[in-house]
Amino acid sequence: MPIAINPDDVLVVVDMQYDFLPEGSLAVAGGDEIVPLINQLAKRFRNVVLTQDWHPADHISFASQHEGKAPFEMVELPYGPQVLWPDHCVQGTRGAEITADLNIPHAQLIIRKGYNRQIDSYSGFEEADRETTTGLAGYLNERDLGRLFVVGLALDFCVAWTAVDGAAAGFDVTVIEDAARAIDSNGSLERALADLDTAGVGRVMSREILG
Repeated sequence: MPIAINPDDVLVVVDMQYDFLPEGSLAVAGGDEIVPLINQLAKRFRNVVLTQDWHPADHISFASQHEGKAPFEMVELPYGPQVLWPDHCVQGTRGAEITADLNIPHAQLIIRKGYNRQIDSYSGFEEADRETTTGLAGYLNERDLGRLFVVGLALDFCVAWTAVDGAAAGFDVTVIEDAARAIDSNGSLERALADLDTAGVGRVMSREILG
């Protein structure tokens, strides 16, 4: 039996932006392959929320802002360890735009994150300082919405952090694995899957919903 999607369930679509798709500055392998599947899944949900990476050009997570450092190196910042990234999803650029191939006209909210120059923000719920909230939990609670199903890019960073933080905020959270793709840098995917399991986040395949 397929998983029944209730009227108060929410599909959370994470960072389906051009810079994470083929030819983008931080392309996730196969990122474009999940767009049709996400569109199909979204038709089952009355409630859809999108997240959008939205960085200033001099964001602290960019390797270009750290002399002598290269993308994917690790540094220690005031809020903890930070992967340095290629410049990506800079405010107002095409790379920051949500792909036009995402066909979810009934999406109700776009949560922008990473706009604080001094703090990275993978999660749709909290910035990486683990203190500054985005307001997403308040929105979901105020509307008395139910389970969260998370899809998008990248599985081992923004998808996983969003799912783990959603569970910490008291929501029943499930990641739809085949509607996400990972960067998988330095063992990041294995760590993310372990974090999901520890947080009690469910993992399913799209066929379990679509039938």
